[in-house]
Amino acid sequence: MSRRWAARLALAAGVAAVAVLVVFAGLGSLVLMAVGWAGLVLTAAGGWWMLTHTGWIRVLAVLLVVAAPLGVLILYAAAGLLWVVLVSLGLWALAVSAGKAALAEDTPPGMPERSVGRAERPFLIMNPRSGGGKVEKFHLAERARALGAEVVVLDPARQQDVAELARRAVRGGADLLGVAGGDGTQALVAGIAAEHDLPFMVISAGTRNHFAMDLGLDRQDPSTCLEALTDGVELRIDLGYLHAGEPAGGSEGRVFINNASFGVYAEVVQSPAYRDDKARTILEMLPDLLTHHSGARLTVRAGSLTKDGPQAVLVSNNPYERGDSAGLGRRGRLDSGRLGVLCVGVGNAAEATELLLRGGQGRGLTEATAREVVIDADAPVIPVGIDGEALTLPTPVRCRLAPGALRVRVPRHRPGVPHVAPPMDWRRVRRLALTMGRVAAGREAA
Repeated sequence: MSRRWAARLALAAGVAAVAVLVVFAGLGSLVLMAVGWAGLVLTAAGGWWMLTHTGWIRVLAVLLVVAAPLGVLILYAAAGLLWVVLVSLGLWALAVSAGKAALAEDTPPGMPERSVGRAERPFLIMNPRSGGGKVEKFHLAERARALGAEVVVLDPARQQDVAELARRAVRGGADLLGVAGGDGTQALVAGIAAEHDLPFMVISAGTRNHFAMDLGLDRQDPSTCLEALTDGVELRIDLGYLHAGEPAGGSEGRVFINNASFGVYAEVVQSPAYRDDKARTILEMLPDLLTHHSGARLTVRAGSLTKDGPQAVLVSNNPYERGDSAGLGRRGRLDSGRLGVLCVGVGNAAEATELLLRGGQGRGLTEATAREVVIDADAPVIPVGIDGEALTLPTPVRCRLAPGALRVRVPRHRPGVPHVAPPMDWRRVRRLALTMGRVAAGREAA
């Protein structure tokens, strides 16, 4: 289906969704919509109160979150109009889906790649605990050795310095470094590879494999990543560096391949109780953190943007794409030369409701891009999450980007980066459906 016809379908389905309400509910359609919106607002407000209070207020908030949508459904059913609402919602979902398809540009070009020869002395580090034991399940060490790689499988019984292992391999003549493990381990070795301008290889043996996903690798079968040893291409991508309590022109700093997080999430994962009981720890700590009764008060400076008092900050190696139904999931490119910045600052139930109802847009969310981001605080040290690793660092913390700092070797044939649909914009959809139709008609007449 062409983008023009997808836009027309979106408009038609949207009109039909409203028409169904008007035709079958009459003037009651206005009441139906008002009741539905009231239910959404009460649910969002209840969710905010649940996160920011304890005791009996939290209990009442939980009841509100359950009772509000249930009450709306009961009212619709009692009026004999539940089917009307469901049909209207189905048409609206079709309208949004078609609208996003219409707004999707042609598949953007991937990151530039170049063919490379086979590595002579590849060195791979493998963590047998990552991803629930994927190294053993997919026989990664045996397969890599059969392809000529030197492989070190980490000992689960003792702590090992993977960065030092990588440095020792470089001194021994390794011409490629690689990791089968989580993103935190990937980042440590990637920093060594960038320091020596050696190619780096990612084997998707972690749990979430965010970095592997953004490189277009197969996350279901990590053994396919080993094809980069024999039939690979090379990408030049950016690296993020984090400097604590010193100017960015000082030492190289700590590398991050995905993101560095500050604020609520970083505070929670620092708690000793978090690993034993995540849900309970989050519920106990969130009220004070979200209302600034505990935790450091942050200040963010990113280019011309200054944000005071956000509850959470995410600085990413290249911006995340919007429109992903799973939330912050994918980066379309890793070579834009810009850091992505997301600041979340919600002060009350109204702002939380706005953020929910507007699909992640509103006063509570600020987005920006910059080449350098400075996170300061009213505390001498703050917790930081770097690619999933919990640290405590002195302030201010500076994040910068090193464009094209890392050479990544990937298989020539790989799934690729999934394309994310853009956020819905009804004005653009309408303009696309009407303007392109007129242009097409004019061309046909000519």
